[in-house]
Amino acid sequence: MVEYEYRVVSFTRTDSRSDIRRTLTEHAEYGHWELHRTRIYLGGQQRTWLRRKIIRAPRPH
Repeated sequence: MVEYEYRVVSFTRTDSRSDIRRTLTEHAEYGHWELHRTRIYLGGQQRTWLRRKIIRAPRPH
């Protein structure tokens, strides 16, 4: 079974779309995160959940 770790990134309503895109792109390229979910709330706040696989090293016998 695949295990994931998650990170939540929040943006305010004053953040531009290009700033949000650049931040998410940096997380994807350098941290190997992938987009899991995005939710926009009534006040304009945006929360984005990122995930990446947890890779466990096999135990030596």
